[in-house]
Amino acid sequence: MLDTEIIGEPLHHLESRRLLAEARRAVPEAFDDQGRLLSPIAGRWARPPAWFNAVSPIDSSVIAELPLLGAAQVATGVEQAAAESTPWAARPLEDRALAVAEAVVQLQMHRDLLIRILAWDIGKTLPTASNDVDRCIAGIAWYLEQVGPMLDGRKPLGLVSNIASWNYPFSVLLLNVLVQSLAGNSVIAKIPTQGGGVSLTLAFALLRRAGLPVSLVGGRGRDLSEALVGHPRIAGVAFIGGRANGAEVHRRLRETDKRYALEMEGVNAYAITHFTDWDTLSQQLRAGFDFGKQRCTAYTRWVVEKSLVPRFVRMYVDTVSTLRVGNPVLGAHVDYGPLIASSKAEELRALIAEAREQGTAVLYQGALAEDAFTARQERGAYLPPTLLFGLPQDSELYLREPFGPVDVLVSVDSEEELVREANVSNGALVASVATDDPELAQRIAARLHAFKVGINALRSRGDREESFGGKGGSWAGAFVGGTHLVRAFTDGPHPIEGNWPD
Repeated sequence: MLDTEIIGEPLHHLESRRLLAEARRAVPEAFDDQGRLLSPIAGRWARPPAWFNAVSPIDSSVIAELPLLGAAQVATGVEQAAAESTPWAARPLEDRALAVAEAVVQLQMHRDLLIRILAWDIGKTLPTASNDVDRCIAGIAWYLEQVGPMLDGRKPLGLVSNIASWNYPFSVLLLNVLVQSLAGNSVIAKIPTQGGGVSLTLAFALLRRAGLPVSLVGGRGRDLSEALVGHPRIAGVAFIGGRANGAEVHRRLRETDKRYALEMEGVNAYAITHFTDWDTLSQQLRAGFDFGKQRCTAYTRWVVEKSLVPRFVRMYVDTVSTLRVGNPVLGAHVDYGPLIASSKAEELRALIAEAREQGTAVLYQGALAEDAFTARQERGAYLPPTLLFGLPQDSELYLREPFGPVDVLVSVDSEEELVREANVSNGALVASVATDDPELAQRIAARLHAFKVGINALRSRGDREESFGGKGGSWAGAFVGGTHLVRAFTDGPHPIEGNWPD
């Protein structure tokens, strides 16, 4: 075990303090005189009536204080942010592109700081945090090269609101914000309540320095929803989150003429039949545990032909038993760190215990890497991989995305049952089928109710020109990615592709 402490304080606590001090030197405008973060709204730094603690899932320590704005303050902020849209839209694309390019320079200049703070913010390993930041930078660089033809005959909407989950604050949320502003919109975004607010506030400060019309507000979702969704100055809404909240946002937007793209969760299934290439599947399985499966495109449901179940379980145990789970910032190698919060890990532990009581078999349950923690470190947010078999059909884990390292194995006897069990969540973002028979693969893939279907391969959100969306309850409104993302938040002659109520 790594015992790295100085006078009773763990060294990694000191590291988080050093990072925040470095951030204050880099963007002093983002902090008040007590070191608390402020909200950048339409070129001003708004002081909230209260703050909330940004708690790192790594060890449950408080790494910063974030602004807790009220509904009236955010409604005023929406008015101010909307006022930025007209002069920004009037600027030629070339001018907007120069400002966005300057934002990219700022992000690159502070890349290492953003990566390290992001790791503390949401518990990513440094390689995973690096990937998140670098995908954002590479993505907007691609749009800067390609956006001209995408905007032919199109005009911006006005003010676009972004309400996103915490798991990919740069490669998803910040990239969306950059593309929306490049297209001529002003943008307002909400700090994800569960994490990511410290690194995002620093990033938005850098975007403001470059002259982009972007605003960031923090507060409780229930308090800010009316301003960020229902306010008449909001012209478009991009939402990423769970189905319950997404369905409520969709209900409100369907009665308006606002543009929207709502990404919601679904259970992503991998269907396996007439299959022998277990080594390749093992590599995919291991790769799928990136960030502890806290991804909208994580595969957590394995629907397997009955005769192949023993072979699948052997492959699963052999592969997953080599994963190391521990503190991601100590220097010891780990494959993934904590879940986003101790409460999330406790929720999944309770669901696993409940499933056991209902007769579910736990075919595999991993352990934490003992040498990847400091002495006496808080470990409540850490959860090793678990494989469940024989879940009752009314179990919560049977029907919904766990958003964590909990896999469900389902044994089936026929192709019809395979398809039915793979489609259990009424729509998904991704799915895959593994089989040695190409004709069978195509037939099953055509019946899987997901936006992207892989054949003997994982599917992901994708970058740059690759489109992304969902079927059924996993998506509502315009699809995004590549040209779709630009069209989703601009007006013009081309039809907007998406998952619409009709």
